[in-house]
Order: sequence, then C-alpha cells, then structure tokens
Amino acid sequence: MQSSDKSSQPSRRQFLQTGALAASSFFIVPRHVLGKGFIAPSDKLNLAAVGFGGKGSGDINNSFNNGANNVVALCDVDWGLPRVKENFAKHEKAKRYKDFREMLDKEGKTIDAVTVSTADHTHAVIAMAAMMRGKHVYVQKPLTHNIYEARMLTEAARKYKVVTQMGNQGSSNPQQKTMVEWFDKGLIGKVHEIQIWTNRPVWPQGIPVPQPSGEPSADLDWDLWLGPAQKVGYTPAYHPFKWRGWWNFGAGALGDIGCHIMDIPFRVLGLGYPTEVESSISQVFLKDWTPEYNPEGCPPASHVELKFPASAKNKSEVKMVWSDGGLRPFRPDFLPAGEAYPEGGENGMFMVGDKGLIACGMYGDDPKLYTKDGKKMEAPAKPKPVDGKPWPENGHQILWTEACKAGFNSKEHKGLTSSFDFAGPLTESVLMGNLAIRSYMLRTPKADGKGFTYPGRQRLAWDGKNMKITNFDEANQFVKREYRQGWELPA
Repeated sequence: MQSSDKSSQPSRRQFLQTGALAASSFFIVPRHVLGKGFIAPSDKLNLAAVGFGGKGSGDINNSFNNGANNVVALCDVDWGLPRVKENFAKHEKAKRYKDFREMLDKEGKTIDAVTVSTADHTHAVIAMAAMMRGKHVYVQKPLTHNIYEARMLTEAARKYKVVTQMGNQGSSNPQQKTMVEWFDKGLIGKVHEIQIWTNRPVWPQGIPVPQPSGEPSADLDWDLWLGPAQKVGYTPAYHPFKWRGWWNFGAGALGDIGCHIMDIPFRVLGLGYPTEVESSISQVFLKDWTPEYNPEGCPPASHVELKFPASAKNKSEVKMVWSDGGLRPFRPDFLPAGEAYPEGGENGMFMVGDKGLIACGMYGDDPKLYTKDGKKMEAPAKPKPVDGKPWPENGHQILWTEACKAGFNSKEHKGLTSSFDFAGPLTESVLMGNLAIRSYMLRTPKADGKGFTYPGRQRLAWDGKNMKITNFDEANQFVKREYRQGWELPA
C-alpha cells in the first residue's frame, strides 16, 4: 500500500485531546467561551467514509452526529447509488473520491478518522492503509474477510496506536450489561452449551456462479470494487448487495450475523479462541440423485459446532452450535412450554447453564433468564436519555468518535465495547465456522473415477495462537486468501 503519512497527525491529535495551543499567534477557544451548545472547531473530528452507499451511510452520518464532527471526504466506487448521491448532497463540501488510496494520499493531513463500510473482501486493505497513516478506524462487521486479516488488523491497531471499533452495534446495547450481571451473580451457573440461529441468508446462496453480464455503468469502477479479490467480470448478481454469498467477496450468513450474536456469549463468558470446529451443510438438487457442487459459493444452510475451553469467568468447556438458513435449535432445558423463541425464532441465542438459561435476540435485545426451579427474569428496558433523543444504534459510532478525541488508551477508548482487541478474536472465531464449511465442501475424485471422497468432513483441531488447523492441512488454505497483484495486505 502507500507509504505512511504521519507528518501532521501528532499536532492535530494534541488539538483534539488537550486543546493545546497550535502556535503563538493562534489559540483554540474553549466551548464555554463561545456559548452553550456551541462546539469549538478543536472539538470536532475530521471524518472520511469509504463505502457509504448502503450500511455505510448510517455509519458516517451517525459519526457526523448532526454536526458534532466534520465530514471532509467521501469515497465510494459507485457514484450511481441512491445513498451515495444523497450523501454527496448532504455533505456538499466533502471531497469526493472513488479510490481510497487517492483519498488518503491527498487528504491524509486533514483526516482524523475513517469509517470503512465496503464489501467484506476490502475491509482489511482499506483499514490497514488508514491505520498505517495514524487514522482511527470504524470497520463494519465482519471485521475482515478471513482469519489472517483479523489478526493483522488487531495487531496493527496496537502498533499504530489508533482507536478502533467494529460495526456490531449490538455490543453497545446496555441490555447486554444485564446479561453479564446475571451470569456474574451465578444465576444460571456454569454454561456448557450455547445455541445460536439466524434466518440468513436472505439472499440467493447455493446457486451456480453468476456469469458476467455486460459492462458496469460509468458510475461504477469495477476494478476498484474487486480490489484484492480474484478478477471476474461484472454482474449485478454481486453488486451492490448479493456479494455476501460468494467466498471471493463475502463471508455468508456467519459473516453477516455471527459478529452480532456471537458477541454476546463472548462478552458474558469471556471466551477465547476455540479449540475445535466441525460443520455440516445442506445440499441442493436440480437433477435427481445428483447434488449440485458450487464450492465458490456459500451453502443455503449450514450447521457449525465450535468448542471452547473453560475460561477464567466460566469454569466449564463450552459447545457453541450455529444454525443458519432458517434452521433453529430444539427447545433447550429450562425454557418453559409456551415461551416464545427470541424474535419469533428468526434470530437469537440461548446460553444454557447448570442452573438455568439466558435467551436474547440478535443485538442482545430483550434478554430473559429462566432458572431450573421455574423462575423468570427480564432485563429492564433500555434507559431513556436525559434529552429524550436516543442515540442511533446505541451510540456505537458516537462513542467511537468521542474515544478518538480522547485518544489511544484513554478511558473512553478502553470503554469501547468492540475495539479490535475484542472484535479481532471474536471475528476469528466467527470465521472459523467458514473455514469448517469450506473444508466440508472440498472433494477428491475416487481412484476408480466413480464419485468423490470428502476429506474435510471431520472435526478440525485449531491452534488459535498460530492460526493453524493441526489435523487437516488442506483446511489451512482458508485461513488466508490469495491477493490480486498490487492489493496485498502489508504484514
């Protein structure tokens, strides 16, 4: 990537952190001198967005926070998307770019922090380029496309001393604190089983690889959209949304929802790296007796089991079972007859202990506790803000911007719920599921030419520290990706 540009960053950081004098002839006026409600220029971050035609529109505007910060640059590979046009109009003074590398080169001395809300396959290269220049970053979930990238971003955040946050906004849900308190009080005992489920994918999966279909519009730079991914021809079957179902770009249902729901037991139980993973996937039959084989794409439904060792908080080994494609777990012990599944059974989580269970929806919403002796507890409603105006998405982006102003290792930074120190290991465990799924899909022709064997359909042993499957080497090809020339991730 480009060389690091840090020449002006320390002085600007001092403005944001301490309100220090910029020079003998210039000083920053404290906000109390300027009047109530006035935000001094020194208290504002200069923000840039990379990818704001979808979810990124909310990320940059929540960070903008009604003018509490400045939006100085906007970058998206497709200027024809409706939300891109809307944000160009809303932030008319912001410089406009299609290539994030050009934006960082030209605006690097101005930008303080960057939101990254592109397709999964470009998260790491964009975030790394920003962090190497000393920019704080907010990166949508899943943090990265593969396990190796998650480890690299986690280490880079410490190396470059930047404030980070992953976009799993449920982690800032105050109701998650209730589940932590319930567990810490011993109300459900030691947890031995976690069940997680989702109705995703809600886009096509398990289908043949789309074929190129004409040329993209002049608004879209297709080569930039591809970034580090294997080069393929343009098709609207990938952009702007359905890329999630293809390993070249996305991480399937796990990548979409895993960082939201797995976040809860990771936080409550203090989980670390898993030690084992195993998967099973559904088949698609378009011809009698002949299952389709589409290893380039994610399956229509999958079942994944991860095993975690006992943690300092939870003195028990844990089996975590993930189900997607509309599959959901059978009713667990302690869930009374007639009690509804969270979110009507579409998305949710059970943590089952020896004294009871905790259930909640996808973002940690509406937690409920059921004890072995038949008692039920519900979390208090989310507290109402003093001014009566709730922060969007539990303030997840706003809290990140305030931590950026306070600086690396500040109290505000340490108070973030999904900085990369937490989000990196979480993402690695989420993506372990995809490693198992892709290993399950590997096949080898039989010696007699009649049929195939499937060597990856086994329980895989994981060495988390060294990012390696120890009992099936072929699975390790999925720890990291092959990068297109010129798009390699710096070590």
